[in-house]
Amino acid sequence: MVLPRPPGARKVRKALSADALYGLLGEGFARIPDRRQPKPSISLRDALLSAFAMFSLKDPSLLAFDQRRSDANLKALFGIGQIPSDTQMREILDPLAPEHLRPAFGDVFRQLQRGKALEPFEFYNGCYLLSLVSFR
Repeated sequence: MVLPRPPGARKVRKALSADALYGLLGEGFARIPDRRQPKPSISLRDALLSAFAMFSLKDPSLLAFDQRRSDANLKALFGIGQIPSDTQMREILDPLAPEHLRPAFGDVFRQLQRGKALEPFEFYNGCYLLSLVSFR
């Protein structure tokens, strides 16, 4: 039985759900070549998703995030297989050039554009208004 949507309720768009967008980001991260030898125990994809989770959850440091490593909900929410320790995350991610990340985030951006989720943020001449924070 399908219930009618209440007046004024927004249509749920599965492609724009957190699960779908995190999955899309994970797919993009999986396409980044991992040149570490021998084959590492923690994938580059898992390290990148862990860093994204840490940033999304606003943990103040790698060490603070490290305390969440055994949280099954964290792994399920972000689709992480194995969360690296703070030291492992530094060793895995420090050598990675930022340009390798752009295609994965571009995929998410395009999905948000297609789903018209960014329209409320359009500011001037088709540009989006974003808030950026600088860290020193």
